[in-house]
Amino acid sequence: MKSILLPLLFTVTVSISAQEKKPVEIFNSQKVINANTTETVGKGKMEFKVTHNFGDIAGDFGGLKNFFGLDNNVDVRIAFQTGIGKKLDLTLARSKGASKQQRLWEMGLKYQLLQQLENDPSHPVSIALYANAVVASNTASTTPNLDHSYKGISERTSNVFQVILARKMGKFSVQLNPTLVTRGYSISYDQKTIFALGGAVRIPVSGRVNILVDYFHPFRSQSSKDSFSVRENIKFSDPLGIGLELVTGRHVFHLNFTNATEILENRFIPRTVTSWGDGEFRWGFTISRQFTVWKDKKK
Repeated sequence: MKSILLPLLFTVTVSISAQEKKPVEIFNSQKVINANTTETVGKGKMEFKVTHNFGDIAGDFGGLKNFFGLDNNVDVRIAFQTGIGKKLDLTLARSKGASKQQRLWEMGLKYQLLQQLENDPSHPVSIALYANAVVASNTASTTPNLDHSYKGISERTSNVFQVILARKMGKFSVQLNPTLVTRGYSISYDQKTIFALGGAVRIPVSGRVNILVDYFHPFRSQSSKDSFSVRENIKFSDPLGIGLELVTGRHVFHLNFTNATEILENRFIPRTVTSWGDGEFRWGFTISRQFTVWKDKKK
């Protein structure tokens, strides 16, 4: 009798333990609206993602004359994110760009250091590291001291480094994105390196519908703000995104509203100059589809 009960007890114990330590999916996609998440696609899988930002809904460049921004194609990003390891993703992407730096080629890596597990106090949060390199390939300006007056490949390059921390509490998800943006070139009264603190939340509406919010506060120097205000009459704004998420099978669709004109962190963190208060926010959407590229033989 003991020879039957002991293996059975062991099997039940292992099964319960596995159930108790089930990984928690905090967000349904690798991006909220503007912010990266801690989620990875999984080894052997690839996510194809298209993000599109239109023009201002209101303000001087919006309204009915521009069909509330839908007449204007401001920025577009097409990305392929592939799981090259169990917790390691490689992203290759191309963005149009919405200002003087355009035709942006991006390569990024995301590594999930820790994943939140159900009923496991030793894994209360998910933590990921993200880094990218972006190169602007548009024609350089011969006029000095413009945003695209770069010389050589190093001045065309910018980088983002992020530590992403996320936790799901019940059905509510919350996240922090400390972010460092470095640029090989900036105009004389701008900063080459800017630190920003970002955050995001997901609020469930129903089983397949969620409200998404993300926000970044760039810590720009006062002297830089004053210089832009005096020389170019530019006032910077904090990027804020609000969206509706619809999950259907392997497709994830986001309807976005954001005052950030550009899609890449390399650009919208140092260069958001449009304000929600002035109606300078825009429609946008993101659609994602996952594919299996190869099967993990270990599984």
